[in-house]
Amino acid sequence: MEKAIPALEIGDIVELRKKHPCGSTSWRVVRLGVDIGLVCLGCGRRILLPRSQFNKQFKRLAARNQDARDA
Repeated sequence: MEKAIPALEIGDIVELRKKHPCGSTSWRVVRLGVDIGLVCLGCGRRILLPRSQFNKQFKRLAARNQDARDA
């Protein structure tokens, strides 16, 4: 059974299963679509993951973007 991935918004903080080479597992969502754009919170590196690969690597939603809720 597949785990349900919550609906993401730009600016959300997510944790992935594998560590980035810098040691961080936390990422900020910067792009949504067929590909998910992420920025590492440890070193600032930007990556694009296909949504299918992101769904496999997704561990948990660490924080929601507060700016989007206030607007």
